[in-house]
Amino acid sequence: MNAEPSRPPSEVAAHIQLRRCLLTVANLLAEGGHVLETITLPRCGLAKREMKALEARGTEWSVCRKTLEASAAGGINPEGRFVLTALGR
Repeated sequence: MNAEPSRPPSEVAAHIQLRRCLLTVANLLAEGGHVLETITLPRCGLAKREMKALEARGTEWSVCRKTLEASAAGGINPEGRFVLTALGR
């Protein structure tokens, strides 16, 4: 019987935090009148003014954005908009 190797606790915690952020961001987008595809399509994304609007609402956007960028699940595309990477999608 082959047992799947367990992940280190820090890796599991990071994975859980990333999943929570993705869920939070999806909810924030919906509340702001956006659809999830806004950040999942590489050529779309959130413009700086849209990100500032999310921050101004006192939301968890800033924390989630930092988490997504630190995990390489999100970042700024060549057009200067925030999008999810393949990892985040």
